[in-house]
Amino acid sequence: MSDLSPVGPDVPPHGPDLASTTFVDAGDPEIIAFCRKHLKPGNERETAIALYLAVRDDIRYDPYRIEFSLEGMKASTTLKKGYGYCVAKAVLLAALARAAGIPARLGFADVRNHLSTARLRKVMGTDLFVYHGYTALFLDGKWVKATPTFNRELCERFGIFPLDFDGRADALLHPFDAAGKKHMSYERDHGLFQDLPVKAIVEASLKAYPQMMAYLEKGGVGGDFHEEAGS
Repeated sequence: MSDLSPVGPDVPPHGPDLASTTFVDAGDPEIIAFCRKHLKPGNERETAIALYLAVRDDIRYDPYRIEFSLEGMKASTTLKKGYGYCVAKAVLLAALARAAGIPARLGFADVRNHLSTARLRKVMGTDLFVYHGYTALFLDGKWVKATPTFNRELCERFGIFPLDFDGRADALLHPFDAAGKKHMSYERDHGLFQDLPVKAIVEASLKAYPQMMAYLEKGGVGGDFHEEAGS
């Protein structure tokens, strides 16, 4: 499986940013139908916000059932399953945006203090999350970044505010929790891509957390992340 090169933020949107691709399958009928339910005719920014909220809250965050395969990483697969981890949800938002005619790219960064539980940290063996996924949308003449990862219910369980997106400013990570304590931080940005650089993601994940990747290869880690968050 070939890898992809990042696209600089100074490169204006063009054909690939609106295209249906292997993973960002914006032309899938279910993607189009879901997109149409949230369209705000004549207002791209309001459409982007509606799509962001739909992916954030309608698709449950689940880091325990990741499938690194062509079919498993498609946007349409995440929509059908109703759950996914950060990368899967970013891919879905990109596909929905493109289906709405909004140019979209995928972005990735290594982060610390990502929402986690004691069990997940033990399985991963680190608090560094490599290739955390977000989506870049071209709105009102500029690229803005949004992370639709953590659904409202999960945020409430963790005691943090859900991350909102206004279509004007970047909405990336929760820098503070609800109590005002420092939370997430960026360690390294990997840039923006027009399709999923799955080879790079898998290689980085194998190096960062081999035990978890071995579990995923056998069908998943098991457990319920939402229940753990409330314990």
